[in-house]
Amino acid sequence: MAQLRDDCFAGGEAVLGVEEAAARVAAGVLPLPGEERVALRAARGRVLARNLIAGQHLPPFFNSAVDGYAFAHADLRPDGAWLRLAGRAVAGQAAPALARGQALRVMTGAPMPVGADTVIMQEDAALDGGTLRLPPGLPRGANCRPAGEDVARGAIALPKGRRLGPAEIGLAAALGLAGLSVTPRPRVGVFSTGNELVSPGRTLGGARIFDSNRFALLALLDGLPVEAVDLGILRDRPGELAGAIAAAAASHDLLITSGGVSVGEEDHTRAAIEAAGSLAFWRLAIKPGKAAAMGVVGGTPVLGLPGNPVAAIVTFLHLARPLILRLAGAAPAPLPRFPAVADFAHRKKPGRREYLRVSLVPGGTVPLARKEARDGAGLLSSLTRADAFAELAEDRESVEPGEAVTVLPFAALL
Repeated sequence: MAQLRDDCFAGGEAVLGVEEAAARVAAGVLPLPGEERVALRAARGRVLARNLIAGQHLPPFFNSAVDGYAFAHADLRPDGAWLRLAGRAVAGQAAPALARGQALRVMTGAPMPVGADTVIMQEDAALDGGTLRLPPGLPRGANCRPAGEDVARGAIALPKGRRLGPAEIGLAAALGLAGLSVTPRPRVGVFSTGNELVSPGRTLGGARIFDSNRFALLALLDGLPVEAVDLGILRDRPGELAGAIAAAAASHDLLITSGGVSVGEEDHTRAAIEAAGSLAFWRLAIKPGKAAAMGVVGGTPVLGLPGNPVAAIVTFLHLARPLILRLAGAAPAPLPRFPAVADFAHRKKPGRREYLRVSLVPGGTVPLARKEARDGAGLLSSLTRADAFAELAEDRESVEPGEAVTVLPFAALL
């Protein structure tokens, strides 16, 4: 389990900028110790625990990159050449040696014959019986793959901290590895707070609503290298909240809550975090999502996200995501951002970062960002109609149609 000092994020009551909050997370949290070996089929999404050193060249031998004919470039004169065909080479079999003045039929992936250093593609070659006509101008080494062209023996094929996706797993397999050493997955507990909440599938009664945040946050965790644990719903009872948080902290590396972190009379989560441990900060200069608390309980970081669903997702991306990657030992991974052109006008307050839901429409060299008409922090359906967040920096006060904006695409985030 993560063991942090209660004051590791100390910063008082000031409203924090997004970058400052992220910097405190990076400074206050250390990766979990240890590693484990997993099979390649179980490695997707995990974090590499140590540099992967190539134990062999990739490709392991000099081979043909195309179907064609192998020959010695020294036989190619300024006006071309006529060479005698001397057999064929296919993938998985050793190629016969080649004498000067000869060419060999080769298939893609076949080892190059000793004496050959160049391949002409079959569609560029001309045959006359058993003789190959080579046109002039083909460069030495054309259409060949030298041993170690992709990765040389002894080189770092993948660095420590890399999150493993299909490409990384394929590379490990190509190097002959059946498994990889990965870091432990942080155990992350998620619960919602609120007397009004009911889990989906149960019957609503009175002024109750179904709990959506817990399931959205658990779905976000599915895309990260964690063991996510559903801790259900906690009621708005201060003493019970503090006790439940303290108990859960003992068996988790991170706790994430939603709701109860603002200044209302029934917002008890922030006070419960402080009662059970210590509070680091609870306000961010961001919209939506200003009321977001972070603290430490029993050495475990605790994030209290807003109750409004869009605000909970925005703050998760800026607080929970980097904290989790840090715990998992992953290399820093900034949120993906791309340029777009605004197809809307908007005014904002300076001094805080703002996120607008936008649809992306192809146009010109960059897409047009079209603002969602309804943008309340509680309107979860607006996320299903949008493609991205438009990010407006702290010092920006307005956006006009045709101006450049930065967008964070949902496809790479959610």
